[in-house]
Amino acid sequence: MVEITVRYEGELRCTARHGPSGTTLLTDAPIDNHGKGESFSPTDLLAAALPACMMTIMGIVAAREGVDLRGMTATTHKVMSTDAPRRIASLRTLITLPIAADHPHRAKFEQAAHTCPVHKSLRETIDASVEFVYAG
Repeated sequence: MVEITVRYEGELRCTARHGPSGTTLLTDAPIDNHGKGESFSPTDLLAAALPACMMTIMGIVAAREGVDLRGMTATTHKVMSTDAPRRIASLRTLITLPIAADHPHRAKFEQAAHTCPVHKSLRETIDASVEFVYAG
């Protein structure tokens, strides 16, 4: 179990503290939802958690297979719904790997991305498509 403690600071901002490490981060409501947009919004954190989780699980598989994925990048485009209730409609992710498209472990890496805990925790109503680009 990991404990995350969040304190509301006012003006639609929160400070979150990661119990095990003591690391803190600030969230801010986005401009289009009455905030200042000066930091990650809570939904931005989910959009960041998705590719970070996928790449972490891919990294675990890569380490086991003796493959260096250092330099792998991901971009996630978060789209909010235009109808009520306000929610994330899509999280479309592009992952660029520093290996060739014909790499023998390609399928393992792609499968790992799709089995990350964040991806598996998303509602089926969220378009969480993932595209892989091989740049090696």
